[in-house]
Amino acid sequence: MSVQRPTTTARELPTELDSPRAKLVYLYLQRGGASIDDLQSDLEVKKITLYSILSTLRERGLVQKQGGQFAVA
Repeated sequence: MSVQRPTTTARELPTELDSPRAKLVYLYLQRGGASIDDLQSDLEVKKITLYSILSTLRERGLVQKQGGQFAVA
């Protein structure tokens, strides 16, 4: 029996992400765009925390906001 390896390559985490929650949000957003409500319900993180994380990620150019959706830049 052989082991199947994924054929798609995931982006590596940016080295400037120190916070486990920031890493979690970034990885979640790699799947595609998400609203603040999606992030809150799926990750079970308070909105106030998410706004802070997303603000930092946007300042660093790692995440962008289009309409009500956040996505990896």
